Amino acid sequence: MQANDLRKAFTDFFVKKGHILVPSASLIPHDPTVLFTVAGMVPFKPYFLGEEQAPFKRATSIQKCMRAGGKHNDLDQIGRTARHLTFFEMLGNFSFGDYFKETAIPFAWELVTEVLGLDPERLWVTVHVSDDEAEEIWRDTVGVAPERIQRLEEDNWWQMADTGPCGPCSEIYFDKGERYGSGGGPAHGSDERFLEIWNLVFMQYDRNEQGVLHPLPKPCIDTGAGLERILPVLAGKGSVYETDLLAPILDKACEITGAVYGQDAQNDVSLRIMADHARSMTFLVADGVLPSNEGRGYVLRRIIRRSALRAWRIKQLDAMLGDLVDVVVAVMADAYPELRRGEDFIKMVISREEDRFARTLRSGSALLDAELESGRPIAGSTAFRLHDTFGFPIELTQEIAGERGVEVDVAGFDAEMARQRARARADFKEKGDEGRLVEQYRELAEQFGSSDFSGYVTTEDEGRIIAIFAGDDPDTVEVFMDRTPFYAEQGGQVGDTGTIGSETGSAMVINTTFALGSLIKHQVKMVEGHFMIGQLATAIVDSPRRAAIRRNHTATHLAHWALREVLGTHVKQQGSLVAPDRLRFDFFHWGQVSKEELRQVEMMVNDAILADEKVVTEETSKAHALDMGAIAFFGDKYGDKVRVVKAGSHSMEFCGGTHVEHLGAIGVFVIVSEMSIGANTRRIEAVTGREAISYLLDRSDVLAHLGTLLAVSDAEVPARITAIRSKEKELAEALKEHESRQVVTMAQELYTKAVAGAVVERIDGLTPGQLKDAVSVLRSKAGIEVVVLASVLEGAKVSIVAANTPARPVDVSALIGESARLLGGGVGRSPDFAQSGGKNVAAVDAALELVRDKLRASS
Repeated sequence: MQANDLRKAFTDFFVKKGHILVPSASLIPHDPTVLFTVAGMVPFKPYFLGEEQAPFKRATSIQKCMRAGGKHNDLDQIGRTARHLTFFEMLGNFSFGDYFKETAIPFAWELVTEVLGLDPERLWVTVHVSDDEAEEIWRDTVGVAPERIQRLEEDNWWQMADTGPCGPCSEIYFDKGERYGSGGGPAHGSDERFLEIWNLVFMQYDRNEQGVLHPLPKPCIDTGAGLERILPVLAGKGSVYETDLLAPILDKACEITGAVYGQDAQNDVSLRIMADHARSMTFLVADGVLPSNEGRGYVLRRIIRRSALRAWRIKQLDAMLGDLVDVVVAVMADAYPELRRGEDFIKMVISREEDRFARTLRSGSALLDAELESGRPIAGSTAFRLHDTFGFPIELTQEIAGERGVEVDVAGFDAEMARQRARARADFKEKGDEGRLVEQYRELAEQFGSSDFSGYVTTEDEGRIIAIFAGDDPDTVEVFMDRTPFYAEQGGQVGDTGTIGSETGSAMVINTTFALGSLIKHQVKMVEGHFMIGQLATAIVDSPRRAAIRRNHTATHLAHWALREVLGTHVKQQGSLVAPDRLRFDFFHWGQVSKEELRQVEMMVNDAILADEKVVTEETSKAHALDMGAIAFFGDKYGDKVRVVKAGSHSMEFCGGTHVEHLGAIGVFVIVSEMSIGANTRRIEAVTGREAISYLLDRSDVLAHLGTLLAVSDAEVPARITAIRSKEKELAEALKEHESRQVVTMAQELYTKAVAGAVVERIDGLTPGQLKDAVSVLRSKAGIEVVVLASVLEGAKVSIVAANTPARPVDVSALIGESARLLGGGVGRSPDFAQSGGKNVAAVDAALELVRDKLRASS
């Protein structure tokens, strides 16, 4: 029986028994208490804990599992035994308060003996020392001989944690035979001889904080049966490395390294590590784990580098893991199709990490070998150097040293690491959040290189999510994909918007920018669900918005060409904005652009649009592009390879933006403004396409409305407005003359109120200018020595003006100073003329009386 046959036999059996077949969950669990999915029950944990209602009473699954890090870590045992694996598949059947021991035990026996055909005489059973009920069912219901039932203590007790659900468990063991070790059953015999193939967990108690067990109201069943444990038994093989699951991978490892399995014990360990780790790294990357220096990423990095180092110590190869991944995919993809879908991405991630390690592997191995040759313990500083400079995880150094019987000063290594972390914390504190983000971006760029932009040819594409970082605010996140059609803001062109969707979530892309100049960063707001690293996602650009941007970008190139033709070749771009609703173009020019010149530019651009020539892009060397006559845009940086955009037969420029395919797609081009933005720098703003049509239609509507108001045709509106303005000017002049005569008349009346050569009066309704005119008229009258006039305008503001004459050179600023403050204002320092104002209308009369008092006192 092969692996696929076993998977089918197991799930078919339990589906016929009324179980729902549940697909395998990810290796990355939602449970924060475990690093990886370590058992088949982990995805069902919320049901067992009563946190969620199970949607089914019975379930069966084949769950991919990982035990390499955290509390459940078999990594150090890999290769040294034939039964330990980092990645494995757990066959399981589960009951959520439905059946219990009386059904679960017969199910297990029926499947093992009747469906899989194992010899009952080679099977042993263990139960917990306290579980009389389970032993009775095995003995009396199933018919297992009493001498083949053994009782164990801790090995047959399961608990999720120190408190909570727990209970006894019962296991089925297969006797591999005398050549594998001593007899006596699993309780007394050899671990290599008696192989556990089935574990029934009877979740029947709830342990409180005092350690007291209380029966659960609805006991549950959790079965775990290791596929890799059962398969060699069914296939008649000595270990899983001889089955169709791992033998092809092991054979490829032998082919790559030139080693022969079974000839050298040390090489055999390395070959088994390579075969096991190939599966682990493949499935981890497929589920979204990426190499890093912490958490799951560190486990993956350690697995990749451990495998690479093992291969290199057999035969000094720089790259081979991609070949092993190919075999893993070929072996496992029928059961896990996501491997085939993600094969290129998986190989890319693993090969990049292998390549990074390969750069320092030779020199690092030389240093390690030299230390080992000395026979002395490896110093902590040396172990740290191997880790920090050459990329050797400390566990890898310990492992290699241990094989030679050499100790490693782990305490010294830890001290060096602590000092490095302290330096890093201080550095991070100095750099702040922005500095930490830059470090994340740099790590991402080193792992994956530049983003693959497909937006020149499509607005919808599929890519893989390679990183998710927190956004600038709590509502946003930054999503990075290995391939995307989203254009990142650059060269004046704004970033794209749109949507990204995966199997687990969808998001609105609200902006797209660059990180470190090469990584395309999507700033998104989650709409539904969540994203996972490693997922395939569909990225869809807002096509109508992109089309508008393309029209404006190509129009910018045409405008640049036309401006140079009309104004001169001295015109050079100083900046630009290409947005969906408008374009803005800043350029060097020493004077205002006339209306006639602007009209000429507009006509040239629109003539080019009407010609509808093709827009052609070409990638070439920078030198060749300049030789062709291409113009470089202001402020842009160019590498050796550049992209040249030819907009018809007139315009040719360096440009990385998106453009229309034919000039006719721009539709129409209208300049809406021209202005100065600095010394010798002008700016035009323009619209194209629908925006231009809307602009022209709005102006047409305004003209039509004016025609209606003026009772003339559209064509007659300018002449009619000119006539109206001329008449308005005549009326304004006449009004001014009339007001001047009124002021003179008022002044004449006030002249009659002069007291001892002084006029101090209130005359409301005059503006500050009219008030000054009245003062000027009065001070010119014979016998007038001082004039102080106040006026309230529209009941809200007071103005006060004062002037003297040579006949009485009193300081009028001092004269009205106190009055001005009373009105709520201040006054200047001129002795001959003063003006002030305020909002204290009620104090006008009092303010004038103060002036009269001062004049009386000084006479």
